[in-house]
Amino acid sequence: MIATTYRTRSELIDRFQAALSRDELRCMLHGRRRDERGAFARSVVEGLENDPPKLDCRYLYDARGSALFEQITAQPEYYPTRTEAAILSRHARDIIEATGAARFMELGSGSAEKTGRLLDAAAARGGELTYVPVDVSEEALHAAGAAVAREHRNARVIALNATYEEAFPLFEDLSPLLCLFLGGTVGNFPPPQADLFWTEVTYALHPRDHFLVGVDLVKNRDRLEQAYNDAAGVTAEFTKNLFVRMNRELGSGVDVRGLRHEARFDEAQEQIEIHAHFTAEQSIGVKSLEWERCFEAGSRVLVEISRKFRLDRFPNYLAGFGLQTRAIYTDAHHDFALLLLQRGNRA
Repeated sequence: MIATTYRTRSELIDRFQAALSRDELRCMLHGRRRDERGAFARSVVEGLENDPPKLDCRYLYDARGSALFEQITAQPEYYPTRTEAAILSRHARDIIEATGAARFMELGSGSAEKTGRLLDAAAARGGELTYVPVDVSEEALHAAGAAVAREHRNARVIALNATYEEAFPLFEDLSPLLCLFLGGTVGNFPPPQADLFWTEVTYALHPRDHFLVGVDLVKNRDRLEQAYNDAAGVTAEFTKNLFVRMNRELGSGVDVRGLRHEARFDEAQEQIEIHAHFTAEQSIGVKSLEWERCFEAGSRVLVEISRKFRLDRFPNYLAGFGLQTRAIYTDAHHDFALLLLQRGNRA
């Protein structure tokens, strides 16, 4: 796989356009981050100075965090991944027929295992395929690129090591495209961040493009809480790994043995809230910023949220951003849903 780098948005667009025009089928675009560790440090300090304290969930996904998340999706309690995969298996041909898609971008691609169902359906129609996985984890991008290259030898794969926001300007070069945002990841956005995300999506899409988003639906509290408190403790390790990363990269000095993973469903907010619970008093520091804060026993730090959605409300919310819901695909138990969106009039 050919690797190339970029520093600015204009360089990214130039490199991406060059990758689309070359004969090579495999390309990796690496973003040269400006002081990524410094951004991590500032994010930790800003979050832990909040009341209540919180951390940005994007930093859960270092190499080990990405691997742990893949393990989470295989746990018997964690239904979203297998349910979404079953929906895609059942409706992949319908989605491809509705969109005519041959060019795909996937935000937060992970291993891209589920995406293969859509690519198979598109390949059956004939013609060239282009797949652009987007992820901040290089390990995830290699896995996604390798999986697609193995199954679709003639597909063009341009792996993009970037954030969602950095990928939006590339929609134009892929149009008409089908952009994928699977796994219920949109539920990790608090309302203000979600509003900004959908605003940017709307302005990036052309009317002939489509956007497929996966959402976890509101259901029984016990079922939801079991999904985030698996018996094997993999999700607990995923939560604690963020503090392991802080120790390694920021010198935070956290005794991870003194943390307990907690995942509870807030019925009023209709979201799972995952906290790190301090079982004993300890301090967290950020050496580069000469910052430190003491947390008493019983303190809790919000690590991640996972919002759940209702199909009688979510399409109306999206319509406020000028996104029209063209189709909804769900399972027999209405545990999970895929919404196929298209840009209408901008609100």
